[in-house]
Amino acid sequence: MSQRIVIDPVTRIEGHAKITIHLDDSGQVSEARFHVTEFRGFEKFCEGRPLWEMAGITARICGICPISHLLASAKAGDRILAVTIPPVAEKLRRMMNLGQIVQSHALSFFHLSAPDLLLGMDSDPATRNVLGLIAAEPELARGGIRLRQFGQEIIEALGGQKIHPAWAVPGGVRAPLSSAGHAHIRERLPEARTIALDALGRFKRLLEQHREAAHIFGNFPSLFMGLVAPDGAWEHYDGHIRFVDSAGNIIDDRLDPARYREYIGEAVEPWSYLKFPFYRPMGYPDGSYRVGPLARLNICSRIGTPLADAELREFRDHGHGTVTSSFFFHYARLIEILAAIERIELLLDDPDLAPGQALPLRADAGVNQLVGVGVSEAPRGTLFHDYQVDREGLIRRVNLLIATGQNNLAMNRTVAQIARYYVHGPQIAEGMLNRVEAGIRAFDPCLSCSTHAVGTMPLQVVLVGPDGAVLDEARR
Repeated sequence: MSQRIVIDPVTRIEGHAKITIHLDDSGQVSEARFHVTEFRGFEKFCEGRPLWEMAGITARICGICPISHLLASAKAGDRILAVTIPPVAEKLRRMMNLGQIVQSHALSFFHLSAPDLLLGMDSDPATRNVLGLIAAEPELARGGIRLRQFGQEIIEALGGQKIHPAWAVPGGVRAPLSSAGHAHIRERLPEARTIALDALGRFKRLLEQHREAAHIFGNFPSLFMGLVAPDGAWEHYDGHIRFVDSAGNIIDDRLDPARYREYIGEAVEPWSYLKFPFYRPMGYPDGSYRVGPLARLNICSRIGTPLADAELREFRDHGHGTVTSSFFFHYARLIEILAAIERIELLLDDPDLAPGQALPLRADAGVNQLVGVGVSEAPRGTLFHDYQVDREGLIRRVNLLIATGQNNLAMNRTVAQIARYYVHGPQIAEGMLNRVEAGIRAFDPCLSCSTHAVGTMPLQVVLVGPDGAVLDEARR
């Protein structure tokens, strides 16, 4: 008899989702689906708004990574104005994006995933959370809070507030970094670097304990995509698009991010609000690719800062050509925190950003092009904002290609892989439920960003038999 398992809702992720696991007549997993059950609608209700409001509006898509939307939107505006923004403005935008990477990655690792990694996948679910982590590992938990605070303070120093600063605009930025802000960020750097290095050391010591998870959680060949610098180095704000296969071969390179529609297709399925982007030359669904920290470390030639490059070399010992297990998103996230801290220090040393400078921050222009695409690396992966305007600058069409959506095919495959390993029969064991969730958390999905919900992120898992009957259901 056919069976179906439902996990509803999925917890400790940002947004609403459920998982269904379909069993065949022999009770083995035949298919698993990650359903995103919320809808945002920003692409539609932004129509008719002035271009100059878009950075402020789209930053409201997310309270965790508003800076990613702020910057991608401002960059789309730069294209429509057809301007090159002042160098100081680009450097300040880069600094804010690095602060965003630090705070978002710290949230993902220390607050959302560390309870699984440090307390154990089978630990008591009542304490397998950030409060349980604080009780068991107070110094590590405090470090995570301080690290996230550091990233948020960079955002506040530049934009005037930690969440939703209306600071980046088409043509540049509204304000410079103050002397007090410059001094405060520099003062906080040593502690942030120590926390990042300590967390990396702790994670590497945990790898042996989590060898099974590293082997099972989303470990399969796929493409990896992201931005790289002109010399192939790690990039987070600009550059060109590169695709790499699992063997580490560059299969497409120097692609113009603004022409993404030529190489990325967007499929939809009737059972999820989340799009299924794919690499167009390989078709759907064979053109599955991953974005985000794991992808960025797999596609770049180097990071370009000494401590992060040393960690990158060690990281690559866990793969052949690329590191293919999605479990290593956590590892890559910590390396990127370290890279961001090193890059922030370099920016603080830049004479253009020295206290007291009064260099131009914004290029003034009107509408010179009717279409603009802004692309940057959000913490979760490559983010595209694609706008069409009329000659008055009113928005006529919006397409948002979000990192979580680009990982959708890989997340579904990860759920199926974990379910096939742990599900043997019509009932959902607690340990299996948490492992399925942990496999999704490794991607750090932000469903609020990608579906355009309200509330916290619950998880639902449904176990479905071959005849469609629901055999078991679990909710958090």
